[in-house]
Amino acid sequence: MTEQQGDPRHLETLDRDLARFSRLETATGYVSRPMVGVGVSLVFVLLAGIAAMSLFGQENNSFIVIIAACLGAYMALNIGANDVANNMGPAVGANALSMGGAIAIAVVFESAGALIAGGDVVSTVAKGIIAPESMGTASVFIWAMMAALLSAALWVNLATWIGAPVSTTHSVVGGVMGAGIAAAGFAAVSWSTMGKIAASWVISPVLGGAIAAMFLWLIKSRIIYRDDKIAAARRWVPILVGIMAGAFASYLALKGLKKIIKIDLTTALMIGAAIGVLVWIVMIPVIRRQSQGLENRNKSLKVLFGIPLVVSAALLSFAHGANDVANAVGPLAAIVQASQSGSFTDAISIPLWVMIIGAFGISFGLLLFGPKLIRMVGGQITKLNPMRAYCVALSAAITVIVASWLGLPVSSTHIAVGGVFGVGFFREWDAERRIRNARLKMPDRTNYPPEERRRRKLVRRSHFMTILAAWVITVPAAAILSGIIFYLISAVLA
Repeated sequence: MTEQQGDPRHLETLDRDLARFSRLETATGYVSRPMVGVGVSLVFVLLAGIAAMSLFGQENNSFIVIIAACLGAYMALNIGANDVANNMGPAVGANALSMGGAIAIAVVFESAGALIAGGDVVSTVAKGIIAPESMGTASVFIWAMMAALLSAALWVNLATWIGAPVSTTHSVVGGVMGAGIAAAGFAAVSWSTMGKIAASWVISPVLGGAIAAMFLWLIKSRIIYRDDKIAAARRWVPILVGIMAGAFASYLALKGLKKIIKIDLTTALMIGAAIGVLVWIVMIPVIRRQSQGLENRNKSLKVLFGIPLVVSAALLSFAHGANDVANAVGPLAAIVQASQSGSFTDAISIPLWVMIIGAFGISFGLLLFGPKLIRMVGGQITKLNPMRAYCVALSAAITVIVASWLGLPVSSTHIAVGGVFGVGFFREWDAERRIRNARLKMPDRTNYPPEERRRRKLVRRSHFMTILAAWVITVPAAAILSGIIFYLISAVLA
């Protein structure tokens, strides 16, 4: 060993260099994680194109189908990254599920919903937003669907990047509307349908929030604020779980199993009522057994809502996979059919390989990019616990049933996030009410200054305004982007 190597100052320098290297290695790891996600996504998109090439490589317009398959895969990835967070966010935010457990459940149930119950015949493209016959030729129709698919995917990608949960359904609707206007003028758009969708921007979150707040009020008034909380929970939790089971049974019968069997609203409600009563009876001894030995405090009540919350998250994912996979693959299926047969005005049947691209794309998108929005919905809007998250999940199922009865198109994203807002704003109102009551008894101890009262707000206003703005501009932003893309495609391919 040389004298310099034995010098303590040399060893200190070496330690500092190693520390810098360690920090550099850590920083490189953080930088490389997003790159891994992007890399895996790119591979999946390319595999979707290769699958389309192997199936249609020898046919006319095969290049168009390959490009469309890549765009459909890209859209499916974005749906997984953004939309699925609405189902899993409340359960993760309430600590009923870990992030890994939520992703695993969502991947399984989203894929099952898409492959088992998804792929119902799409009688009109994007729910009748445009009249296909107004497009004139199959080529123009194909270009319009490609523009709609790409614009919707780009918009959802941007929303995910800024941390705003938006409606992928509305993104596709906006994309189809913009491409339809660019291709055939404003007369091609069904403005009555667009009016209903615009109304759903308000109705979906308000209805979801009101129902979630109502159930939270019920839980607080009948269980949490009672002297004997455990006795109250034994009486009311089986009823609440029965309501949840009935609501989800009706929801799945109505929305999630359309491909397997057609069920009208009345029959779905009867099925839900029967299952709800059965589950209520079964849960009475189960809750009694679970509640034995629990302390008479709020923390003990969380145990009783944990399993119902996990089950509700899984069922929401199944129904979402069955319904919203069409957002990714509906325009793709329309392109495939128009390319193969030249027909673009008939009903569109979604092939199995297209459904597989949608199902796997949603799963990969959730796995790679979903945690950001799951954390946003589950913990950054307002603080959730199992009772509050349960109210959000229950409101999602009930709101869809009410909207179906009223004949209104609704967004699962708006309902779920509206439920989170409803729970948070109800907590603010309830806290203010309790402060006012306490002030009447002890005015000196509860007179908070305005700054302190602002800090006590239970819903983050910045997130509220960001999400609200993203909802409002989703359809026009996707429409404008789609129109621009359509003109670019027409200029290149015409």
